[in-house]
Amino acid sequence: MNDSRKPPHALRYALRALRREIFEFSFTYPLELDLAAGPRDSLHYYTYSEKLEWSIMRMDTNGIPRVCNRLTGIVYKPAYIAWWGLINLGHYLRHRDEASRENFLKQVDWLEAHAVTRSDGAVVWELDWDILHGPTLLRAPWVSCYDQGLVISALVRGYRLTGRRQLLELLKGTSRIFALECRDGGVRDSLPSGAVYSELPGQPVPGIQDGFMSSLLGLFDLYVETGDPAVKRLFDDGITGLKASLPVWNYRDKWSWYGARGYFCPPSYHWLNRLLLQSLARLTGEPSLSGYAEAWNPARLTALGKAEIYLGFQLTKNAARIRNRTWRLNAAKVRALARQGMKPPAREAAVHSAADVLPQYERRGA
Repeated sequence: MNDSRKPPHALRYALRALRREIFEFSFTYPLELDLAAGPRDSLHYYTYSEKLEWSIMRMDTNGIPRVCNRLTGIVYKPAYIAWWGLINLGHYLRHRDEASRENFLKQVDWLEAHAVTRSDGAVVWELDWDILHGPTLLRAPWVSCYDQGLVISALVRGYRLTGRRQLLELLKGTSRIFALECRDGGVRDSLPSGAVYSELPGQPVPGIQDGFMSSLLGLFDLYVETGDPAVKRLFDDGITGLKASLPVWNYRDKWSWYGARGYFCPPSYHWLNRLLLQSLARLTGEPSLSGYAEAWNPARLTALGKAEIYLGFQLTKNAARIRNRTWRLNAAKVRALARQGMKPPAREAAVHSAADVLPQYERRGA
């Protein structure tokens, strides 16, 4: 499935990233909430946009989007395919154009065809390329709560639109990896109370917030569709873990951190974090979730606050690059590291114990 031929030169990536981060930094992003999402009879997803750029997309000849990344090459990513499908479904619901409907169903067909049923009964969408993210090196094939969650949301809506029973049967095995610990081939990091679900299993706890929250929305969709109480327990565990982890992601009630305080979130990720929090707050009625979402609204920032976030992002993001020596890496080197079983060239050590990291942070407003 991989195609890493002739990836763009690292210098081109670096210049593009610097331009985007320094000169195109913005406190808004063209993504909006869809309040029609959630009920069992709804085809809407929780977020929607008609203005996304899709700059990393490389479409194949069959109309399936691939991701182009310096450290992976050109690859098929199930979450990206599901997201492209959900956006097209949103287009169809708003404009009733048949081309968007067909695009959505094309992605559903691809996801159905590439589902893997493991020997433990789990239905998963494996990522068949190696990835290095900070101190975390994952060797193909691996699983991700982010991919699993977005695919679940796409297939639930595919089932609602088409009524194809095989999609519903496939969905029944998709929650199993949320019950399995990362060390056992799942995506779960259990906490003293509840759990977090990992976008990159083995990453420092509590991991990447938007991927985790996308997986919670997938579990919610699956529970609403099937009524399975075991899925509801997994969702509730995740909400408990989310509430416990929000202080780690919170920067002074102004902004969100990426990962376990790796660096300030880029504006698009922060905007997405806030919208996903708002969606989960609406579905659960949890006031702490809506409290963080409101605190993270960029519209609340003063001019001084905006300067603090902008400078903080530049400093923390480039410090992370130096810490992880990202300029030395490309797709071929990542594959070599994975084949040789070597450790990534990062100076930081991963934190694997949620019990160790979460008590260090105070709650919002404390």
